[in-house]
Amino acid sequence: MVSLQNVSKSYKNGVNALNDITIDINDGEFVYIIGETGSGKSTFIKLLDGEEIPTKGRVEVNGINVGKLRFSKVPLYRRNIGVVFQDYRLIESKTVFENIAFALEVINKPRKE
Repeated sequence: MVSLQNVSKSYKNGVNALNDITIDINDGEFVYIIGETGSGKSTFIKLLDGEEIPTKGRVEVNGINVGKLRFSKVPLYRRNIGVVFQDYRLIESKTVFENIAFALEVINKPRKE
């Protein structure tokens, strides 16, 4: 489950990317994040994957308060979530298969899988 409760995110440059967002996404729900450029879509995703910390409110994913994660715990946390980036973030020297296999290897999936 994903839960944002009264979440706001302001950047040091004065940009208020999100303002008092509350949303619950239950297991099995499929959600699209759409909006105009600058509407906060990327900030929303960065809050979920621990790349950003909310200025106000609580971001929780599967019972984990993402905003309170220690920096050293974020990579381990990210092994349990999946994000598809606009720019794909693929390793150019690898094939698509090798990129997927590498991601599965990182999360310790058996080679057979």
